Amino acid sequence: MSDTPTVPQQGVSAQAPQAAPAARIRPAAAEDLAAIRNIYNHYVRTSTVTFDEEETDLAVWEHKLDLLGATGLPFLVAEDAEGIVLGFAYAQHWRAKSAYRFSAENTIYLSPDAAGRGRGKALLEALLDASAKAGLHELIAVIEPTAAAASIALHRRYGFVDAGHLKGVGVKFGRTLDVLFLQRSL
Repeated sequence: MSDTPTVPQQGVSAQAPQAAPAARIRPAAAEDLAAIRNIYNHYVRTSTVTFDEEETDLAVWEHKLDLLGATGLPFLVAEDAEGIVLGFAYAQHWRAKSAYRFSAENTIYLSPDAAGRGRGKALLEALLDASAKAGLHELIAVIEPTAAAASIALHRRYGFVDAGHLKGVGVKFGRTLDVLFLQRSL
């Protein structure tokens, strides 16, 4: 399974989130990859929003940046006013076969401190726009439903509809996990 797209709810305070300054959304660059890796690895260690069980190294993210750049697909970051990466999003081809060339899986991750402040919404809006401009027709969100209720709600607010539910297809932290598919036409 590829990365589970999500706006994780773990790390979100039980208090109402305070208004945060708007994040700047821009294309990811090589200098962002260490922060992206650190955000992602947090969820590898602590959550089922990704089914990866081993932390990723920088080479994985360098390859992803190169691959998405070569295929013209979006890889975005959200940063604060000081240039600190708060989260990232990308669209990666759904499958390698050429018939799938207009379909992609979307992925969104936020640093735990950035969740719950509208930054996932900003990343998803930018990713939808960039994906359409890249010529994609369909985006598919692959979400582990017990860990990502906020992500499911966000995707549904942006027109993603249920496209399938696979039961018991993953095991992480000794738990059997499902996968929910949501889909949106662009």
